[in-house]
Amino acid sequence: MRVLFVTYPEKTIFQYLVPLAWALRTAGHDVRVASQPRFTGVITQAGLTAVPVGGDREIWRVAERKPAEVEASRAGLPEPYDVADAPEKANWDYLRAGYRTQVTWWHRMKNFPMIAELVSFARHWRPDLVLWEPTSYAGSIAAKAVGATHARLMYCLDIYGVTRDHYLRLKQQRQDKEDPLAEWLSGYAGKYGTGFSEDMITGHFTVDQLPESLRITADLDYVPMRYVPYGGPATVPAWLRTPPARPRVAFTLGLTATERFGGYTVDVQDVLDSLADLDIELVATLTGEAKGKLSRIPPNTRVIPYVPLHDLAATCSAVIHHAGAATLATTSLHGVPQLSIPFHFDQPALARKLTEQGAGLDIHSAVATGADVRRDLLRLLGEPGFRAGARRLRDEVLAMPTPNEIVPRLESLVAQR
Repeated sequence: MRVLFVTYPEKTIFQYLVPLAWALRTAGHDVRVASQPRFTGVITQAGLTAVPVGGDREIWRVAERKPAEVEASRAGLPEPYDVADAPEKANWDYLRAGYRTQVTWWHRMKNFPMIAELVSFARHWRPDLVLWEPTSYAGSIAAKAVGATHARLMYCLDIYGVTRDHYLRLKQQRQDKEDPLAEWLSGYAGKYGTGFSEDMITGHFTVDQLPESLRITADLDYVPMRYVPYGGPATVPAWLRTPPARPRVAFTLGLTATERFGGYTVDVQDVLDSLADLDIELVATLTGEAKGKLSRIPPNTRVIPYVPLHDLAATCSAVIHHAGAATLATTSLHGVPQLSIPFHFDQPALARKLTEQGAGLDIHSAVATGADVRRDLLRLLGEPGFRAGARRLRDEVLAMPTPNEIVPRLESLVAQR
């Protein structure tokens, strides 16, 4: 098969795609990854063949013109996708207004730079399967233009599919034809000689990398796939190869807070100070800028800019993190209890689900203090139930099919179409 991956030029999103791209390549399929030109180096660094399409436009640079809205997005999911976590909000006016806003200020701006050249490449290369991250609708437009099978490859909770279910249900009840997302995609379908169909929004099927206990699903066809950690080039430091003399705890808050929001919500110094007298080895991964803001580093703390989490988590007794899906999934592979301090997008919802499974605890970063973190970390380290919950989650994750194991399923789905 010829398989085309389509992604927005965001490294943290692209890294979710890499293991499946390599599984398809090693199974003998021809793979290409399309994105904006400035992202070519990231794709080729992963050993994959890049297809630069369109011009370079970074949507976050446009968003910076609305700092109040950017700051407000720290709270969690944007409208209308927050109905996936709060279904009581799902009424017609709320969803319709939310879709209008997101089509104008997110989906259209994010996809427009790539669409024309991506369709041109698809017509030239004729992919059999197009896999696109769930907001890269340019992928579904190109697939529709050439009649290819296509699917979403999730990097988060399926807030998009669940929200769409709510919208379609209310649309049918009201017999109202207004549909901002469908109308936008319909224009491109007509431009390239086809008509709109619902798969342009949610794919012919969806590859979901979260275990069932952490997942939310819509009325769609899902192909479960185990998350495989990939964080780009990495080196395992010598100190990490030495077993810790006391319980090791990792502390990481991801890159989005510093790259998109200008800093962490939680007071990092307060957290480090609150844990300073504990008999633990705390490994805190902080950017240089964040480290520079610290006035002191406790003796039991090692501050580093980066270490491969799949190596670090394997040596830990607990991990404190922001509930980013990749961080949460990587930690889950090792059966380690987790303390989540979420602040953005689907992180609060994922953190709550993790707590519900008995594999950890969560405190929203808007209210988390060092004292809170200390209290909950001591529970994770001292109460055996959390370790048992973490091991149950690990077993559930390991029972999922790997990227290599789902390749035959993808081949079959393409053949059926």
